[in-house]
Amino acid sequence: MPDFALERACPGLVCGVDEAGRGPLAGPVVAAAVILDRRRLPRALRYGLDDSKKLTAEQREEFALLLERCGAEIGIGAASVIEIDRRNILQATLAAMARAVTALPRRPEIALVDGNVPPALACPVRTVIGGDGLSLSIAAASVIAKVTRDRLMRRLALRYGGYGWETNVGYGTPEHQEALKLLGLTPHHRRSFAMAQLTLGFESNESL
Repeated sequence: MPDFALERACPGLVCGVDEAGRGPLAGPVVAAAVILDRRRLPRALRYGLDDSKKLTAEQREEFALLLERCGAEIGIGAASVIEIDRRNILQATLAAMARAVTALPRRPEIALVDGNVPPALACPVRTVIGGDGLSLSIAAASVIAKVTRDRLMRRLALRYGGYGWETNVGYGTPEHQEALKLLGLTPHHRRSFAMAQLTLGFESNESL
C-alpha cells in the first residue's frame, strides 16, 4: 500500500503526478498533480488510497471527493487527440503532466512522477516506477486523473452514442471496436490508434 515514505525523503513541498488514458482509442490523455497535507489527510485516504486501477469506480469517486474536502491542492492537465496523433502518446502524456503541475496553486519543490520518463518541469523530478502503489501523493494523482477523464468520456457518450463510452471510457473493448466498423470514427477518436484497430479488424475478417 502507498504511504508517505517517498515524500518524507524529499526536501520541501512535494507533489505527486500521474496520468490516465494512455491506452484508449478515443479521448484525451489526462494528468493530475496533487499536493497533500499530511496533517489533514483523513484515515480513509491514508489507509485506503491506492493505485486507481486497484479501486472500484465508486471508491475512486469517493476518494476524489475526500481529496477535495481535505484541502489537497490539485492541478489538472490534458492533451487532446490531435496532439496525441501529432506528437505520439508518450510526448502528449508528458505535456499533460507538465500542464497539471503548472495548474497547481503553488509551485512544488520536487515532483514524484509515476513511470520512468520525466516530464519537463520547472522543478526537480523523481520518476518512480509503480509509483501509484508506493506514494500516497502519486496515488492521489492517479485517482484524480482517472475520475476526471472518466467523467469527461461519460459526457462525450451523451453526444456520441453507440460506442459504449459510458462504460468503456474509450478503451478498445469488443463493443467499441465493433462500433468503429459500423459507425466509423468521431472527432474524438485517436486516428493513430483507432485506424490501426480498424485495419486489424478488417484483416481479421478477410482471413475468415
